[in-house]
Amino acid sequence: MIKAITIVGGGTAGWVTANYLARMLSSDRPGGVQLTVIEAPEIGPIGVGEGTFPSILKTLSRIGLDERLLFTEAGATFKQGVRFENWARGDDSYYHLFHPVSRPGGMDLLPYWLLGEGGGLPWASAANPQARVIEGMRGPKQPGQPDYAGTLAYAYHIDAVAFAGILARHAVKMGVKHITDKVVAVHLDADGAINRLATEKNGDQRADLYIDCTGFRAQLIGDALNIPFVSRRNELFVDRAVAIQQPYDNPAGDIPSCTKARAEKAGWIWDIGLRHRRGVGYVYSSDHGSEDDAIKTLKAYMGPGVEDIEPRRLAFETGYRKTQWHKNCVAIGLSAGFVEPLEATGIGLAESAGLLLAAVLPWAGPLDVAARQFNDKMTRRFENIFDFIKLHYCLSQRRDSDFWIDNCRAESLSDALKDRLERWRYRMPDFIDVDYGHDTFVETNWRQVLYGMRFPTDLSARRDAYRYFDAARAAFREVERHADKALRFLPSHRDLVEAICRSGQPPVRSNTVGRVVT
Repeated sequence: MIKAITIVGGGTAGWVTANYLARMLSSDRPGGVQLTVIEAPEIGPIGVGEGTFPSILKTLSRIGLDERLLFTEAGATFKQGVRFENWARGDDSYYHLFHPVSRPGGMDLLPYWLLGEGGGLPWASAANPQARVIEGMRGPKQPGQPDYAGTLAYAYHIDAVAFAGILARHAVKMGVKHITDKVVAVHLDADGAINRLATEKNGDQRADLYIDCTGFRAQLIGDALNIPFVSRRNELFVDRAVAIQQPYDNPAGDIPSCTKARAEKAGWIWDIGLRHRRGVGYVYSSDHGSEDDAIKTLKAYMGPGVEDIEPRRLAFETGYRKTQWHKNCVAIGLSAGFVEPLEATGIGLAESAGLLLAAVLPWAGPLDVAARQFNDKMTRRFENIFDFIKLHYCLSQRRDSDFWIDNCRAESLSDALKDRLERWRYRMPDFIDVDYGHDTFVETNWRQVLYGMRFPTDLSARRDAYRYFDAARAAFREVERHADKALRFLPSHRDLVEAICRSGQPPVRSNTVGRVVT
């Protein structure tokens, strides 16, 4: 019977998991599951990730966190999508937006766009007002709208360290026990399951289930249980990053409400605006560029003021463990796997694992059936994400460096991704191509990147079968009108963030999480 769960490691993954399980397993009630987090005091956060995905809204709403705290205590800003610069040809840009594309009367506008409608705009911009809202430096909601709901869909840019602190304090309020200590040994039973954890100052700690949130170290699932890590570096080449944080010259200036991802010769640069500073980094392949060149490229992009700043250096490898639940140990976060930060999937994967664990966890009986289901679904989720990230690279027409040439080689694509691209030569991605039970990215996401990268789906043979060209033209014009209205109605992003921080009002609770509120 599961009565006690111990999470080893804090950070964003550990505390997201602790909060979600505490809520779903009733840790604050006598009959609930007792949750403990053991967090080593000297081990800081591993990543520099400051981006999130819209799923975070539902997670934070479910645990009852005041949205305003993200802005006042973690420097959060709104994220409405990603702007990709210079990926397709080296002189282009497109958006991957969070707000759903327009479907007037249920009509799919994409075939009409592929057949030449839409005013020559990229697909996401033609079918979605959010692109112009971002370009107009507007926020996605009005001050006073409910927590976790807005006029347009959104996520956050956030200080990851401060965010973890907010989550830690909230988890303790929900009944989670927090032990600041170092696990110095993991003792196993004769059958290979974890028997107990030895800590430096608090003796032995026992639980019915152990969750490994120790990051790349993977102290439980890797070091103690020897579950292998499967590298995907043969497909996703980037394995290094250099990063710099820079305060704003003008603290009251505009803040972009999207992540900027700019392609470079050996990788790409992220540019994220928080409330008081920028976070900028160059993610690159060490097989295609040196650290010195990466630092020079990063500083040249950032401009004056960073010449004497020493960047933070990170090394990583994209891949995962196909067995993330072994016996009485579950890996969540970087101990389970790592996906390069292009689409900010790190926190989202921790959310997904926590949600799935709460759903399949047997309060009594053996764990192996639940473990098989968990492993199957998380494996498929990782595989879907790997292919989606590779899509950004493999369709590039850039030939200015070996990095881009190698990314387009057929041997660097999975068989599953090759099959998808073959299907989509003569038809669009649709619901039949995804599984909503485990895929993070569904057809609307694939479409935005596929056609942002100028993939040539040929519908000419079916042109005469499409009968609603006039309605489609009217719908594209309506998107423009919606964008015009949004630009008049929505506040600037900076004004919205400052208004939220100034408001000392109790939060408005809503059951319309992530949905449009007008």
